Amino acid sequence: MVKTLNPETATNPPPALMQAIVKLGMEAGAKMTETGGVALAGTVSTRKGELVTDGPYAEAKEMVGGYAIYELPTEAEIVDWTQRFVDLHRQHWPQWDGEVTILHLQQFNMAG
Repeated sequence: MVKTLNPETATNPPPALMQAIVKLGMEAGAKMTETGGVALAGTVSTRKGELVTDGPYAEAKEMVGGYAIYELPTEAEIVDWTQRFVDLHRQHWPQWDGEVTILHLQQFNMAG
């Protein structure tokens, strides 16, 4: 998950960054299974027995960023691809402050 930490100043990614990300994705080939952008639409939680709903959000400050799903065999490769992705931001969009959270997807068999 990619998150912009300074959305008030880093508003639009430059075309060179987007081109570099596409190139990195092509280099990843079959390892990248899915990618896209995400925005926080709202939250629903429970606190002290009560439902708490926040949202929907429409402001740019609520943008999360994006995501990519890779199938990689080792933790070291996961970190390497993530570093390469973040380094593209550093090179092509130096005013961007952000972070990438690495999540391991767990699949559960819901069939009986």
